[in-house]
Formats: sequence, structure tokens, C-alpha cells
Amino acid sequence: MNSALDLDREGHRRRLRNLAWAEQTIHACLRRHLITNYLPGQVIYNLGEYPWREPYEIDERDYERLQWYAAHGVGLVQVHEEWNDSQRLYGADKFTACRPEALRRFIAMAHDCGMKVLMYVSSGYFERTDPDFNPDWAPPEGDLVELYFRYAHCSPASPSWRAYLLPRLERVLDEYQPDGLYNDWGYRPPTPGQPIGDEILAFEERADHGGAIEDLLGLIYALVKRRGGIVKLHCGGSNAPPTRDKVYDYLWVGEGVKQIELMREKVKGFDPYVCPCFDLSRARLADDDELFLHSIPYLQFPLLIGGKPVTGERAFADNVRYRDDGKCFWTNHMRAIREHYLAHPEGPHSYGWWDSCPGRPGAQEHHLAWLDRYRPLVREATVAYLEIADSNLFQQPLPQGVVASLFVRENAFLVLANYAQQSRLVRTRHEYQAADQKDAAGRHWELSPRTLLILRRRDAQNS
Repeated sequence: MNSALDLDREGHRRRLRNLAWAEQTIHACLRRHLITNYLPGQVIYNLGEYPWREPYEIDERDYERLQWYAAHGVGLVQVHEEWNDSQRLYGADKFTACRPEALRRFIAMAHDCGMKVLMYVSSGYFERTDPDFNPDWAPPEGDLVELYFRYAHCSPASPSWRAYLLPRLERVLDEYQPDGLYNDWGYRPPTPGQPIGDEILAFEERADHGGAIEDLLGLIYALVKRRGGIVKLHCGGSNAPPTRDKVYDYLWVGEGVKQIELMREKVKGFDPYVCPCFDLSRARLADDDELFLHSIPYLQFPLLIGGKPVTGERAFADNVRYRDDGKCFWTNHMRAIREHYLAHPEGPHSYGWWDSCPGRPGAQEHHLAWLDRYRPLVREATVAYLEIADSNLFQQPLPQGVVASLFVRENAFLVLANYAQQSRLVRTRHEYQAADQKDAAGRHWELSPRTLLILRRRDAQNS
């Protein structure tokens, strides 16, 4: 990670002069944010199929993939639930690796490549058929029943659930030495005045503020931070947690979302750092550039879906009870992936639950190329001015449908996004040039429909 400490006297002088210009020029924006401790490149890495005849193995091909990601600036790897044994098929459990040595090998490989690793856990989901399950933890109805799992929503207000969960999360951190946790929260709010099981309703519960979940997420955040770790949270859809306290470092949004435009508008004001993962298992894009058009202007960068190809075998394991009524989206999706994989073993492959079927040729290479463009904008100690509403940057008001954001350090990068279906002309007061080209500088910028342009200011401290 680039540090503010890598600036010498001249670097600090240029940064401060640029910030003086930006502060005088920008009068109003959606958010002003000092970028620190940000890992923009993140990948969810499919370790292998779960459940299947044999759990995943890790070999040199995994190391080569990790090296490739790292070479393009990916700094964080998260592994999904296949690392554990949620169905107790291989002698482990929800908080224990089904292949501990393989998992440790993978984490060591990632660390050797300079990347951090987050491991999947859940502060709410737990298999109702597990021998450890306690009915006091969750309401008797409303389980998440999909593919092979029957997950109860364990209450954050249950003292016995907390006593079971928290020591096991600590053990995951201490035993496998990841760099943090990815929490798929599995939350159902307690009903005020109507405790279930052994719930203690100690807090006010409202739609905009969940007292019990804020308290539990705060405890999890604290135990991870005591070890210097990172917390990523997933609340489903385009949702943020109903909390006031800081309970995560990264928020993953996008699962189940079919309209990327609506998601952008909902999440653009969320606290940094947001990691969108638009759900291509359910929705379609006009092209892959749309993922970046809707995220980069708001200090967001999409989660890369990668690792081993998904083969769909997880939907056909022996001695596993599946939801097989024809109405389960994930059962149908994984079986479609399996059918395509068998018919087209050469690809294009799908790489995760939220990937399209069939996969998209060159999608990972395209993603990493955009990451190469994004990283210079978000170096440590950059100040980002997002969705600028009032400024002296332009010769005339921005056209309808165009959003501008500015990223300032020793250089000043202007990001222009045209969300309209027609071309738009933007006239800047200062000279800029396309950030990834050697073109001559200019002040007039023609934006094609639904496109993103990254410019670098030519004059002042960039000369």
C-alpha cells in the first residue's frame, strides 16, 4: 500500500498546493473523504466445490493465479463458505476447515504474494440440522432454505448464541491466521416486546437502528481489530447495517440486485469503503464497462469474482439433501453451470455464485485492466471530492446525467461519468489529458453515452 510517508518535501508541497486549489475551487459535493487504509483491488476466490466427493485442494495453479492478481494490484482475497464444513460431511463444522492444511497453504501463498485474506463467517446463519443447534437461538420459522443448506437466523439478542459464536470466531482468527473476517450477517431483527428463545431485548429496535445487531457487530469488530485485522460485512441486496457505530471496514453490496442504476443511487452515499458485486447470476449488463461506470466516481471498485472455475458439482453430491422443488434459484443456477461446464470444459467458465452462466470471456482481464486505471486515483493520502455539485471546475454547469468527482494528491484526477443515453459535452476551465494516454491536453470533452473518462490535470502542480 502506498503511504503518505512515501512523500518527500516536494511531494508534500505539491499535494498541499493541489489541495489548496481544490478547497478553493469546490464549494459543494456529496462527500469529501481522505483515503487511508484502502485496498481497492479485492477478489472473492473460489477454492473448489462444496459439497462434493472430496474437499478442495490447493496447488501451484492457485499460486500462479494469486501471483497474477497481485501483479495487477489486488490486495485482498476473500474465501467463501467452501473453506468450512457447514454440513459436517468431512469431520469438521461451520467454524472448522474441512481441509485445514490446504487452507493454511492457501493463506500462506496469498501472504507470500503480499495479499491479505478474509475468511467467511456469519454472525447469524447457522444450519438448523447441526447437532450444536439450539432452538433458543432463532425463531422456528423463516429459515433460509436453498440448495443444500437450511440456515436459521440466529438472534443477536440471544446470550447463548453469542456465547457459542464469539469464541469460535476468535478461534478461526487464531488457528488459521487470516487477516480478518467476511461476515455474511444472516440477520433478522428481534420483535420488540416479544422475545423468542432466550433473547434479552436490551436495546431499542427500529427500522433505522438495530440495537442488538449493532452491539454484536461491534463486539466482532473489536475482536478482529485487537488482532490488527479487517472486517467486511454483507447485509444482502444494496443494504447497509442499521448501525451508528463503526462495525466494518468494507461493505459488500449487490447480491440479488437486478438494476445497477438503482443500486448506484442507493449506495453512493454509504460510508467508505463500499465493494459492489453486481449479481450477474440474475441480471445482465450492456457491457462489462458498466460495472466501473457506476462505481469509480463514488470511490468504489467492484469485487472480482475469481479463483478456480465453478464446476456445479456442488449441486450433485451424494448423501446431501437438496432443495429440489424447481423453485430454488441457487439449485437451478448451479445445475445450469454444471450442464455448461460438461458441454464446454474449455470455458468460458463461471467463477462464483454471483457470476453469469455461461461465463464471460476475458472478464477477469478486463476487470484487472480497470483496476490498473483506478489505483492511481486512490493512493494513500488522496482526498476525494465525490459527485461535485458546485465548483469552478467547469466553464458551464455540467450537462444532465453527468457526474464529476475529483481525486487529489500530488496529481489531480478528474473523473467524468455520463449516465445519459446521449452524448454530452463537458468544458473544463483548466487543461486536462486522458490519464492513460499521451494525448495533447484539452478543455473540451465529448462523453459518449454511458461512458467513464478519467482525466489528469495538466497545469499547476502537475506540470
